[in-house]
Amino acid sequence: MITEPADGVYDITCIETDGPPGRIRAYLTEDGTIVDTGLPESTDALLSGIEETGIDPERVVITHLHPDHIGGIEAVLDHYDAELLLPTGADADETPPADRFYGDGDTVGPFEAVHMPGHIGHQHALVATEDDYAVLADALSGADQRGLSGGFHLPPGKFTESLSQAEQSLDALLDYEFDVGLVFHGASVLADASAKIERYALAGA
Repeated sequence: MITEPADGVYDITCIETDGPPGRIRAYLTEDGTIVDTGLPESTDALLSGIEETGIDPERVVITHLHPDHIGGIEAVLDHYDAELLLPTGADADETPPADRFYGDGDTVGPFEAVHMPGHIGHQHALVATEDDYAVLADALSGADQRGLSGGFHLPPGKFTESLSQAEQSLDALLDYEFDVGLVFHGASVLADASAKIERYALAGA
């Protein structure tokens, strides 16, 4: 399933189930930046979704090296002449060789990278500063996973290295304003996202 949650970015949902693995997705921008690549078993759906958009990826950007984010890297690189960008601090032995590494504050396609440790130490969110949205990696998930609507929650503790650090990392997003907050688990927030993150962060302070 493909949707356009913000101008110029497509949500390619490859798997959606009530139980595990839940929702597996990638994001593709009009300039050819694909953010994360799902699970190995979601690769066929990912490639079909990319083809449906009519956009040829020029770069594959990985937010963090968990299995549900890196499973389709090789397939995408086999099908498209794209460069691979990994976050600084990631164990590059888990993926094909990176063309380059990026870190906090770097420009990555249409995004500015924001280091968001906690879920895992090398994780980065990606803020499209000119386009009013952000891809939040697994720094946050959709609150609908906990029966709430229109907001965020921290990733589950059993999948997170440090919940306290994950909470502290939210402060890094408070320097940005964006309307749409795109997540990989649960429902994305399509309005007032940065304001909702600020309220969530302050409530936990």
